[in-house]
Amino acid sequence: MEEKYTEITPNNRLLNFNFKELYAYKDLIAMYVKRDIVTMYKQTILGPLWFVIQPILTTVMFMFVFGNLAGISTDGIPGPLFYFSGIILWNYFSTCLNATSHTFTSNQNVFGKVYFPRLVVPISVTISNLVKFFIQFGIFLIIYIVYAFKGAGVAPNWYAFLFPLLVVMSAGLALGFGIIFSSMTTKYRDLTFLLQFGVQLWMYATPVIYPLSTMPADKQWIFQLNPMTSIIETFKYGAIGQGTFSWLWLAYSFGFMLLMLFMGIMIFNKVEKDFMDTV
Repeated sequence: MEEKYTEITPNNRLLNFNFKELYAYKDLIAMYVKRDIVTMYKQTILGPLWFVIQPILTTVMFMFVFGNLAGISTDGIPGPLFYFSGIILWNYFSTCLNATSHTFTSNQNVFGKVYFPRLVVPISVTISNLVKFFIQFGIFLIIYIVYAFKGAGVAPNWYAFLFPLLVVMSAGLALGFGIIFSSMTTKYRDLTFLLQFGVQLWMYATPVIYPLSTMPADKQWIFQLNPMTSIIETFKYGAIGQGTFSWLWLAYSFGFMLLMLFMGIMIFNKVEKDFMDTV
């Protein structure tokens, strides 16, 4: 009887995007997603309630510090609604970015023993974090409904149908940047500390705690160069009906996401061939 076998050879092509192989390992992706969800708060007292507590406490802090003390305008939008609408997407992006940036260093023991497409791990992280995002999105809807009944003057519009695209763009940016940093930290561990600090600064360069309209009109394009700016602003514009929206800048963010994914996968393919020798 003829024997069947699978030959595993090094990936020597930087532009080898083997999505067919990733699809073949879809069950492994599902297993990693389940593992991430189950183990994330397995040994905590409050468990998934932290998904709710963390953004609520952050919103309260933003209202006190930036709303009351600093007096930063929210363009007439109720504080809880304004801050929460920016926090949920930013939290999803930053969580995915920080988690995927440790792909090689956190999984070196597994990667050194068994073969599977390494992109399975960062992809599973972006999927598993959707659970946290949708829980927080549900809290946002509750806050939204409360203020809508109070007559706060908030109303969704047709741009709300862009929400799924905005989530995909946030995931794509986090995945692209994350695997680039993951590839580089195999040799330069200092980048881990730089990323943690950089993500915090990045939030202040994104209209999470302030509306883009508060910036001088001739300087807004500088903030729009940040690919997360149009994503956050579009989300607020579609949900609340106030904010800044531009198809041009949204297309820019989408193209920037594709570029980061392309560069990330290319660098990832190069590093994964010999990362066990340097990690």
